[in-house]
Amino acid sequence: MNQSAPNLLPTDSTRLKGPIVVFGASGFIGANLFEQLFRVRKDVYALTHDATKAWRLKLLDVPAENIVHCDILSTTSVQDVFGKIKPKTIFNLAAYGAYSKQKNVGLTYETNVLGTVNILENCTPDMVYIHAGSSSEYGFNCTAPKETDRVEPNSHYAVSKVSAAYTLEYYAKVHQLNTLNLRLYSIYGGWEEPDRLIPRLVEENRKGQLPPLVSPDISRDFVYVDDCINAFVQAALKVNPEIRGRSYNIATGQKTTMRELVDVARQTFGLTQEPVWGSMTNRNWDLSDWYGDPTAAEADLGWKATTSLSDGLRQTADWQIAHQYENRVIPAFQTPTLNPVISPIIACYKDAQAIPYMYERLVKTFNEMKVRYEIIFVNDNSPDNTDEVLSEICAKDPNVIAIKHSRNFGSQSAFLSGMEIATGDAVVLMDGDLQDPPEVIPKFYEKWQQGFDVVYGVRVQREMPPHVHFFYKQFYRLFKRTAYINIPVDAGDFSIIDRKVVRELVNLPETEQFLRGLRAWVGFKQTGVDYVRPERMFGISTNNWTKNIWWAKKAIFSFSFAPLELMTYAGFVLTGLSMLGIVWQIISRLLNFDPHTPYGLSTVIILVMFFGGINLLGISFLGEYISKIFEETKKRPKFIRTMVRKGDRIYKTAAEISTMIEQRKSK
Repeated sequence: MNQSAPNLLPTDSTRLKGPIVVFGASGFIGANLFEQLFRVRKDVYALTHDATKAWRLKLLDVPAENIVHCDILSTTSVQDVFGKIKPKTIFNLAAYGAYSKQKNVGLTYETNVLGTVNILENCTPDMVYIHAGSSSEYGFNCTAPKETDRVEPNSHYAVSKVSAAYTLEYYAKVHQLNTLNLRLYSIYGGWEEPDRLIPRLVEENRKGQLPPLVSPDISRDFVYVDDCINAFVQAALKVNPEIRGRSYNIATGQKTTMRELVDVARQTFGLTQEPVWGSMTNRNWDLSDWYGDPTAAEADLGWKATTSLSDGLRQTADWQIAHQYENRVIPAFQTPTLNPVISPIIACYKDAQAIPYMYERLVKTFNEMKVRYEIIFVNDNSPDNTDEVLSEICAKDPNVIAIKHSRNFGSQSAFLSGMEIATGDAVVLMDGDLQDPPEVIPKFYEKWQQGFDVVYGVRVQREMPPHVHFFYKQFYRLFKRTAYINIPVDAGDFSIIDRKVVRELVNLPETEQFLRGLRAWVGFKQTGVDYVRPERMFGISTNNWTKNIWWAKKAIFSFSFAPLELMTYAGFVLTGLSMLGIVWQIISRLLNFDPHTPYGLSTVIILVMFFGGINLLGISFLGEYISKIFEETKKRPKFIRTMVRKGDRIYKTAAEISTMIEQRKSK
C-alpha cells in the first residue's frame, strides 16, 4: 500500500453515501480512488472491463468480492451491476483514447459517450454520479480556460469527452441527476503506467539520471494523484441542485514547462546530470501553454491542490520504493503472463440447470485468483433450454462466449471447438455437469505457473457406486499397460493446458479424437493434481455401460496395438493347443482312454472352434482398425457451428464465424 499520507481525509470518505462503485478501477486514477476509499470502508466495488490494465487490481490486496467485471457498452451488464450492488455513489473513470496507443476511433466514442449514457440511464436522483472528464476538452483553447469558456477540441478523444460533458448536463437538467464533470489536468503519482513521463522521470531520478525528454517549452499543469482523489470525494459530497451538471477544472493553476519540471526534479533528488532536450519526440497534442484555472472548483467544491510538485515527486518516489517498483510493478505492467487470461471450455449437453452455478463458481474462483478470464460454453446441440441460459449469461458478461453446434458431436469435438476460438494463455477443459469442480483450478494454475504445460486432474475418488468405480479404475490401468504412450491413470479431460499445447492439439489432422490420449501423445511437461470427482449435481448422467464400453474401445483402438499383438500371441497359443488336442486324441485312441468317442469328431470340433474363434476375433479387431481408417479418409469436419455469441454480438453465418475466428487467432 502507498506509504505516503494521502490528502483524502477518512472523515470525508465515510460521509459518502454507499455502496460506492468505481467504474474504470483498473486504470491509473481509478485504482488510486478505489484503493484509498477501500482503506476506510468496505462497501466499495472496483468495476473493470479493460483486462489489459487489470495488473493494478492483481497487485492490490483486495477481496475478490469487491472486484466486479462490467462492460459499460453492454446495457445488460450495467443493469446487472446496479441491480446487484444498488450503488448510491458512482465514480466513472472508464475512458478510452487518452493514450497514443489507443487508436480505435469507434471504441473511443463508444466508451466515452455510449458507455456514459448506459451508466446514466441506470442512475436515479437519489444517487451521486461524478465523471472523470479531461482538460483535453478545451483543445486549442488551453491557456488557463474557465469552465464557461469555449471548448475547441483538437482530437477524437477530446470531442468524445466534450460530448460526455454535455450528456451529463442534459441528464442533470432533464432528469435531475446529481452529476458533475471533473476536467482533469496532468495527474501523476502511484499506479501510473511505468512508461509515462513522471514515473519514468522519478525512476531514473532514483538512479541518479534523467530519461529522454521532449521539447523544454512544452507545458503541463501537474496535479498529484492524492489531490485528484480528494477532488472526486469533495465533488460527491458537495454536488447539489445549484451546481449539478457543471464541469470543474481539477488543476493547480500553475503552468510548468518541461524545463521547470526537470529543474524541480534535479533539486529534489540532488542530480547533477544536464538534461538532453529533444531526445524524445513531442506528441501531436503537446502544447506550450497548457494549464488550468481552478477558481470555480475552490469556490463551489472547496477544493484546491495542496501538494507541491517537489513533494509530489518525492511521494511518487516513496511509493515506488514501497511497492518494489522494478521487481513487482514494472514486470506486472510489461509481462502479460503475470496476469494471464484463462479460458475454461465447458462442454454442455443437458446441463442447463448446472450452467448458472458453473458460471458463478468460475467467476468467483478467477476473481479470487486475480486472473483474467474468458469462459467458453459449447452447447453440443443440447435438447434443453441451454441456449436461453447462455444467452442471459453472455448478455451480462462480455467475457463469456457461447458456441452452438448443428448436432451432438460429442464432448471431444466440443472441447476442440472451444479450443479453436480460445485466446487465453491456457485453457481448462471441463464437463458442464459440475463433476469437474472449478475450485480445483487454482491447484492447476499453481502447477502451470511452476512451468508445467499440462496439468490434469487425477480422480482419486469418485462419488459413485463401488462396482462402477472399480470398473473405471481397472480400465485406466489396462489402458496404461496396453497403450504405446504413457497414459496417466485415473485422468479424464479435466485439465489446464498451455496455449502452445492447445495449438498443437487443434492442428492435429485426425477426425476422431480422444483428447486425454492426444494430450499425452503431444508430450510437453505434464503433471497431475489429485481431486475427488463429485456426483452430478442435476439430472441423470448421459453415460451408461454401452457408452462406457464404446469409450473404452475408442481409447484402446486409438492408442494401442495390443489387440493385434494379442491376436498374434493367441494364434500361436491356440494353434499349439490344437496340436496338443490332436496328440491327445491319438494317444487316447491308442490307449483306449475313451472308447465311446467317435473317431475324428473331437479333433474336428476342437479345430473348428479354436481356429474359427481366433479368426472371428482377429477379423473383429481388424475391422475396428479399418473402420478408424475409413473414418479418417472421409475428412469430415470435427464439428459444425451454427452460432457463436459474445456479449451482445451474435455470429450466425459460416462467413461471420470464420472471420471472427481468424480475428481471434491474431490476438
